Amino acid sequence: MAGFWGKRKRDKEELDAQDADLARRAQKALVSADERIRLTTDELSFAEAELGPNATKDLREALDAVRTHLQEAFHLHQLNHDEIPDTPEELRTRNARIAQLCEWAEDLLDDRTNALAEPIERARRAPEIIARVRADAGRLRLRIPDARSTVERLGARYSTHALSQVLQNPAEADQLLGFAEHSASVAERRREAGQREQANMALEAATESVRRAETLLDAVETFEVEALRAESTLAAIVEDSRDDLVVALREPQTPAVGAAITELQSALAALPAAGVNTDPFEQLTRLREANTGLDAAIAAARERAARPIPPLEHVRHAIDDADRQLAVARDVIAGHRGWIGADARTRLAEAERIRSDLDRYLGTSAAAATSIDEDHREEAFAMARRTAFLASEGLQLAQRDIDAARPQPDQWGSGYGQQPGRGGGRRGGGSDLMGGILGGLVIGSLLDGFMD
Repeated sequence: MAGFWGKRKRDKEELDAQDADLARRAQKALVSADERIRLTTDELSFAEAELGPNATKDLREALDAVRTHLQEAFHLHQLNHDEIPDTPEELRTRNARIAQLCEWAEDLLDDRTNALAEPIERARRAPEIIARVRADAGRLRLRIPDARSTVERLGARYSTHALSQVLQNPAEADQLLGFAEHSASVAERRREAGQREQANMALEAATESVRRAETLLDAVETFEVEALRAESTLAAIVEDSRDDLVVALREPQTPAVGAAITELQSALAALPAAGVNTDPFEQLTRLREANTGLDAAIAAARERAARPIPPLEHVRHAIDDADRQLAVARDVIAGHRGWIGADARTRLAEAERIRSDLDRYLGTSAAAATSIDEDHREEAFAMARRTAFLASEGLQLAQRDIDAARPQPDQWGSGYGQQPGRGGGRRGGGSDLMGGILGGLVIGSLLDGFMD
């Protein structure tokens, strides 16, 4: 007994210590969250001065929400220290809620202030960024004449369609750089006028315009390299395609293979003569697609040759056999319902389902179909064979059930009406036989009554 009371005392002391620690954490969290609100309020004022009210909308709304919920936390703390006595459970619940609210408040303010850190840093560095925009714009302007010359040189070799992706790049880059320089000046003026939000928007537009202009000029140089690479690859693929055509003509000829050969021949014939401006990217794409189509058609033809299509008459015979097997199985099971177990019934049901699927697959009654195209024969043949197999298996299982239930000759006695103990019984012989044939114990019991 002393041990029991000692354990209870230790448990209470441990719980009291945990409650005291929770109370200390709640008070500390409340102070920290209140200070964080004051600090973030100052940060919001600075951010609005740097970025404008629209950019700081999320932080301002977060501060409002935190102030509202922190009032609840202060109210709970006040309840902990009013004149009304509280139970340990009440104190524990309030302190846990205070800690939860304060943690949520600090996490929310962290998220919103972190989101503004980069824009604020960029706003602080606005003079430096404006100077870099102007320097980058000047550097890129020096590349525009070379880009124009490159486009003119490429125009003598490649078609207008091929050059369409870079033809206007020098002119567009020139316009973007002009816009970037103008936006940088606007950002500078707006900043001096204290219109920080408009200044930041103009600065972002300037930096983005410079970035896009550089991308356009780089694309001109990249196009020349990629076009030369495409021409080299095209020459190799043309040679491979001609070899592929020679091989394809020796493969099993199917409509799909014939169409793929024609497509590849057309793609090769469409190649321009030497000296004509070309689009190597378009030609390369068409040849690749034609080559891929030929490979796929040959693979399908080889697979089909390794697995011949069943003749139509074989498919018809398989369907007829399936229908005969189903008819026999249905008749036997229907004629001996009282003796047939679940296995035989399941095989018959699955066979009938597949037979119905066969009709749906062919889009008509398989038995009435006058022809079945080659694309459907293999699947139809397999479905018919599966139907026949399941129906046959169901028939075998039904026969097993019938043999197990049918009375043996030595159990029949000398007649249906013999008394128990004299060669049979009223529930042996004919009653069980007729009950099994007609379909169950209810009919069997009626026959027993009839035989009395």
